[in-house]
Amino acid sequence: MLNLEGGAEQDIGVQLLTGKRWTERDAGASHIPAMADRVHPRDSPTSGENTTTAPEKPTSSMPEKPIPVPGTYVVQIPKDQIYRLPPPENAYRYKKYTSREKRRSGCCCCLCWILGLITLLIILIAVAAGVFYVVVRPKAPSYSVEKVSIRGFNLNSSGLTFSPKFDVTVRAENPNKKIGIYYRKGSSVTVSHSNVKLCTGSVPAFYQPSKNVTVFETALKGSEIELTSQVHDALTEEQNGGMIPLGLDLKVPVRIKVGSVKTWTITVKVNCDITVDKLTEDARIVSKNCDVDVKPWKD
Repeated sequence: MLNLEGGAEQDIGVQLLTGKRWTERDAGASHIPAMADRVHPRDSPTSGENTTTAPEKPTSSMPEKPIPVPGTYVVQIPKDQIYRLPPPENAYRYKKYTSREKRRSGCCCCLCWILGLITLLIILIAVAAGVFYVVVRPKAPSYSVEKVSIRGFNLNSSGLTFSPKFDVTVRAENPNKKIGIYYRKGSSVTVSHSNVKLCTGSVPAFYQPSKNVTVFETALKGSEIELTSQVHDALTEEQNGGMIPLGLDLKVPVRIKVGSVKTWTITVKVNCDITVDKLTEDARIVSKNCDVDVKPWKD
């Protein structure tokens, strides 16, 4: 039996536990403490203390998960769990596009509001016009030429320059029951032949009440009207035949009165085709026809 002291006995016991053979040469070797340090730490309890060994953990019977082979894989993720964030290099472009979409949405909302208001306004105007038509039953006034007196035309003279004067009597009828007509200043009356203007004048300003017939006379004058030989010869031939066609054009600004309400200024245009037998003061109207055109604005 070997007699070893201190740590040598502990090292011998370690080697006996590990099943290694020990000799006296090993006892005197300098590497025994190093082996003891590997097996037991230096702060392990001394040989006189009770030592307990920790129970070994049971090894798991579950097989380890295989390591995936490097390569390309397709991962399916629910669409609602994807967060769409632009990469840093496209962040400015993304911000620009999103702000543009917001501006477009705002412009679209404003445009929809404007279109809606315009549509509502048109509907209200249409409804008001319908009610006005049903209640008032407006009718356009009628006009006719009653008499024409002509001076200053002597076709027997050799000259081609004339200063004619026309006195035209016009009959204006207002057939409406609830509408009055204000004939305002700024009107014009023209008499022409073969697109040659012979004289001009105006209609006197007056008020015509509802269901009324007004006859007015307007004086027209022409100054130094020079006719071509073709027009002069045509007038001479037509006077010999007793059929001289003339054109009478009236343009009158008027305002309509319904009850106590007056409308804005509108324009009434009258185009009359008349035929007289001669160009004298006692001229007789052979035929006449007048057309009326009412413009809802001032022309």
